[in-house]
Amino acid sequence: MPTVIITGASSGLGKQIATTYIARGYRVGVAARRVDRLAELTALAPERVTACRLDVTADDAVDSLDRLISKMGTAPDIFINCAGIGFANPDLDTKLDLDTVMTNCVGFTRVIDHIFNYYATHKLSGQIVDISSVAGTRGIGIAASYSASKRFQTEYLTALSQLAHQRRLPITVNDIRPGFVSTPLLDADTRYPMIMNTNRVAALIVKAIDRKSNRIIDRRWAVITWVWRHIPRWLWRRISLRLYTDKH
Repeated sequence: MPTVIITGASSGLGKQIATTYIARGYRVGVAARRVDRLAELTALAPERVTACRLDVTADDAVDSLDRLISKMGTAPDIFINCAGIGFANPDLDTKLDLDTVMTNCVGFTRVIDHIFNYYATHKLSGQIVDISSVAGTRGIGIAASYSASKRFQTEYLTALSQLAHQRRLPITVNDIRPGFVSTPLLDADTRYPMIMNTNRVAALIVKAIDRKSNRIIDRRWAVITWVWRHIPRWLWRRISLRLYTDKH
């Protein structure tokens, strides 16, 4: 029976991706800070779904991950990191920025390194997947820490893929980048461009995982990010990227 572990599975994309793999008949490990919110997933297939509290920002996160693997009785064929946060923060609230860096950079590194080393140490083949974002394409003024953290993830995953090849390890590393997705992470009172349905994005993500590919989810965002990459730095700094709010 194929096995997958998903972090950040208590809501949004993580929850929907977990639901998809449960429906496929996988043995599924689900992890999140709010373990009580995982009960709905375990109820779908109690004999195949194992839940665990895991906070990627905590020092004991890797111990929690090891316990989850032990409880499942087998290493995951696929490890999917969906744990992440992000904010529009044009006023540079330092706490929001530091929280973003702690989760999306420090926490990300903690669990990704651990699962990579787990596969390598036990001489196992495996697939490591991170759900990053198109925001990592360029530094976005209204979400500086978020866009920088997602760029960090993308470059880190690129480096790990190269490292796996250099060490001749049977480890596949994939970076999957959605655009704006209608999840609890987004402010309900703010209008986001080209927002996508969670179910649709989760289906596209799972399809990309099946193909072991690195890709931007949504052709429209693929075109936009291609344009972004080719805008000169001097011109990029003059562009005003805004989100519009319905608050009064």
